[in-house]
Amino acid sequence: MADETENKVLSIIANITDSQNSNSNASEMIDHEKVQRTNANTKTVSLVKGKPKSGRFWKSDRERFSSINKTKGLRQNLEKKNALRFELKRTKELSKQVLAEIKDKEQKRKERRKENIRKSEENKRKSEVVQVITNTAKLKRMRKKQLRFIEKRDTNKDVQANKEFK
Repeated sequence: MADETENKVLSIIANITDSQNSNSNASEMIDHEKVQRTNANTKTVSLVKGKPKSGRFWKSDRERFSSINKTKGLRQNLEKKNALRFELKRTKELSKQVLAEIKDKEQKRKERRKENIRKSEENKRKSEVVQVITNTAKLKRMRKKQLRFIEKRDTNKDVQANKEFK
């Protein structure tokens, strides 16, 4: 109620000054809208500024970041937070488990492939037809292409292994 009476008094004063200064500049008049008291804080609001020097009337005054009210954000209940934490932990465990399974399958596949390659090499060696060259003069008579196909092998190991196997 005190604010209403104060506003009325200010408007009456403005009307009186209007009638007295009707011949003076309009900029010298005191407008009752310029000086008001806010209902919440009872602090005087700064006078409304006129036209800016740059001519950019649409530019408003900037507030300092410290004066802006900041919200603390939404806070969740402890139960909800714990439930989310538990769910996240469970999801991570499941993803780790799936990744471990994929890695294990890949490792088994690689081992199986290596084993198959080793077995095929061994089978090739067993099935080879070996001809022992006792006369080294034959080697000198051979052409280059024939010499390329000749491989040196230690046949004693194979012979001993076959004897032990039988």
